[in-house]
Amino acid sequence: MPQAGAARGMGAFLGANDMSILGAKPAATHVAIIMDGNGRWATQRGWPRLVGHRKGAERVKEIVRCAPDLGIEWLTIYAFSTENWKRSTEEVLGLMSIFARYIEREADRLAAESVRMRFIGDRSRLDARLQRLMAGIEERTAQYSRLNLTVAINYGGRDELTRAIRAITVDVAEGRLDPSAVTEALVSQRLDTGDLPDPDLVIRTSGETRTSNFLPWQAAYAEFEFTQTLWPDFTPDELALILKRFGNRDRRFGGVARA
Repeated sequence: MPQAGAARGMGAFLGANDMSILGAKPAATHVAIIMDGNGRWATQRGWPRLVGHRKGAERVKEIVRCAPDLGIEWLTIYAFSTENWKRSTEEVLGLMSIFARYIEREADRLAAESVRMRFIGDRSRLDARLQRLMAGIEERTAQYSRLNLTVAINYGGRDELTRAIRAITVDVAEGRLDPSAVTEALVSQRLDTGDLPDPDLVIRTSGETRTSNFLPWQAAYAEFEFTQTLWPDFTPDELALILKRFGNRDRRFGGVARA
């Protein structure tokens, strides 16, 4: 199947001075992003918060489109946390509508560009129609691998760990698993991200410097980047510069530098 996005030149996104980073072997193949600041972006302009969320969804399309050309193979984005249910009913329902519309409108393009889309988080609280759309696009794009796009919806790291531990204890109690077989590797396999590599880099937009319960297990040795830019204003140019800085870091895993 033709990859419509594969031939798209990064010159459409990057300035001439930034193109040099594309010649080097990519350093961050799995990038995770906490997409923060949609509501503030809209409020600063005197608009309803949902306008910011719609603008943020448009930004997701652009970042997904440029990610493979920046050497990113795995992109994980934090769309809706387990704590976000505390927001107003209007905002929550609006967000769910945006998620559904994104899946419906982007399905053809994601397939054409060989993007695999999947979801992590507890789906049980989501609307039945949204769950069907999620399952449908996962099945439709399962064979692709040019970019692995993972969207965290109704996701919380503590909730994820709790569900994994609960499943492991049930297996132990029913004799299917020996307690001595419970290892870090097993816990990782039981998480929602069991078949994903750990992120190399976690980016949070909007100036906040906390991780907000996002991938606490998986990001134990990830590098972090906090930018003042609100998510609707986060461009491929800025992503490229962050990746360039990441490539210059001396990563340490447990205090030991690893080439």
